[in-house]
Amino acid sequence: MATHLILTDADRAAVSAAVAAAEEKSAGEIVTIMADRSDTYHDIALWWSAFVAFLALAVVGWFAPFYIGLIDRLSGAWQSDWGPREIMGLAFVIATLKFAGMYLLQLWRPLRLALVPGPLKHRRVRARAVMSFKIGAERRTHGRTGVLIYLSLAEHRAEIVADAAIASKVAPEVWGDAMATLVGGIRAGKAAEGLCGAVQQVGAVLAQHFPRADDDTNELPDRLIEV
Repeated sequence: MATHLILTDADRAAVSAAVAAAEEKSAGEIVTIMADRSDTYHDIALWWSAFVAFLALAVVGWFAPFYIGLIDRLSGAWQSDWGPREIMGLAFVIATLKFAGMYLLQLWRPLRLALVPGPLKHRRVRARAVMSFKIGAERRTHGRTGVLIYLSLAEHRAEIVADAAIASKVAPEVWGDAMATLVGGIRAGKAAEGLCGAVQQVGAVLAQHFPRADDDTNELPDRLIEV
């Protein structure tokens, strides 16, 4: 799945039209969000850097004579006096350099993301989707019938979050087909088609459980929100 997608104005219009068409048949309100990423994962970068630093300390501890001899040879020293203070100083310098080097390497986002465990990515994408839903859709419809379709490009993950009234009638696994359509479209490089297909399938579920009333009004924006 691409981590950066370029949508045209026609693509955005197609998604908006798909949302509007789906909402014409139900009392549900669909919100679509496409995020570049759901988390910076700075804490994970720090944990990896600390791990590498401690690993370096362990290696220095096990192979201290090798490092001392290497430094003596490189410095041209005939016989140096290595006491506990000097050895601790050497270990500190090596650990610091390893920590800084590992952190700098992870400034390259693909590497940082590759080092994040899959379950953790899932939890953070889910958390970001739920937070976005709470801010933008939860309890903002008269019948609490809002649904968020959330796509996080960097993590290659998507989520569908439903408000209370929908969640009480529709099991989470029902959204599986819509999720498959969304992810399949993105992987094929057809982001707009994937989003439109997911919207249509979500709309069909909403129409089945929450048919549109004559006095229904549009309470949430139809446009794709890009963050």
